Amino acid sequence: MKKKYEASTEEKHLEIVNIASLEKRVKDHMSNEKGAFGYIRGGSEDEWTMKQNTEAFSKKKIMPRVLQGIDHADLSTKLWDIDLKTPIIEAPSAAHGLAHAKGEVDTAKGVADAGSIFSMSTYGSTSVQDAAAAAPDAPQFFQLYMSKDDKFNEFLIKEAVKAGVKAIVLTVDSTLGGYREEDIINKFQFPLPMPNLAAFSEGDGEGKGISEIYAAAKQGIVPSDIQKIKDMSGLPVIVKGIQSPDDAELAIDFGADGIWISNHGGRQLDGGPASFDVLPTIASAVDKRVPVIFDSGVRRGEHVFKALASGADLVAVGRPIIYGLNLGGAQGVTDVINHLNMELSITMQLAGTKTINDVKNNQLLD
Repeated sequence: MKKKYEASTEEKHLEIVNIASLEKRVKDHMSNEKGAFGYIRGGSEDEWTMKQNTEAFSKKKIMPRVLQGIDHADLSTKLWDIDLKTPIIEAPSAAHGLAHAKGEVDTAKGVADAGSIFSMSTYGSTSVQDAAAAAPDAPQFFQLYMSKDDKFNEFLIKEAVKAGVKAIVLTVDSTLGGYREEDIINKFQFPLPMPNLAAFSEGDGEGKGISEIYAAAKQGIVPSDIQKIKDMSGLPVIVKGIQSPDDAELAIDFGADGIWISNHGGRQLDGGPASFDVLPTIASAVDKRVPVIFDSGVRRGEHVFKALASGADLVAVGRPIIYGLNLGGAQGVTDVINHLNMELSITMQLAGTKTINDVKNNQLLD
């Protein structure tokens, strides 16, 4: 009899010393049957860009201020009219069911409990409706991987709108999958269905590899697709996967309501720059016309601080959220965000910055 894939079912508080240490704990805790851990952890080719994403933060230094009379840090902030308890949000990622039996349902709950934003992936192992129902009072986004089939795109967007999402995150750096050698070695195929696909088409992704999933993706995304998605949804569209100031300008010219700087956590193009290295020039090009969201490589509250000081309005984390989900379910997700919040609060107070706006005005040193 074929063994059914089984993910973690644990629900517990996590003791976290640092976020980087979670990876080994998850590797020891998570069965790598069918290459699930490798899929979550891995990057493309030599994983050079993936490693640079975190190492790049060491190139900049925080200029601390003293005598500022600060006795605590205030992490609250806003995106448009959405009030947030923290500038740290969840970066959309596929197939949370690989890490935990409740998948995106528990991720959505955990992110909501932290007072943040959850983004549902087209390739999630939970439907957008179920994720929304798990945290009905919390803001959620829907990450769209554009299909070649516009009817499918319209179907997905209508389902997301019906679920009450606040924005569409249009991912533009993944028209095909990066060359991820760990997945090749493990012969990775998704062991669980993807309900957002199943609701419209005959296939649900189960038993398919990365290349087969991406085969349905639109290969030639163009600037006019931004307005097309806005027209379909009636919602703000955040363009995710921006790594060049020229592309940020182009996206804004064609109606983008937000710019999401990301190299997909080093999972797509290897040999490209760390996201943090391109953040300042892109933020300068955006010039506060729309919000800037940043991800890739964030593992410390200090990294969040430096990203905010370099022009980001919000900072997203991906793998650490999934690691928290695997080790502790919804509570583990909340604990990961709270740990980063704790580190950020300490950094803010020691740097003499009371609010997130103060952080944004901090001058980093080379």
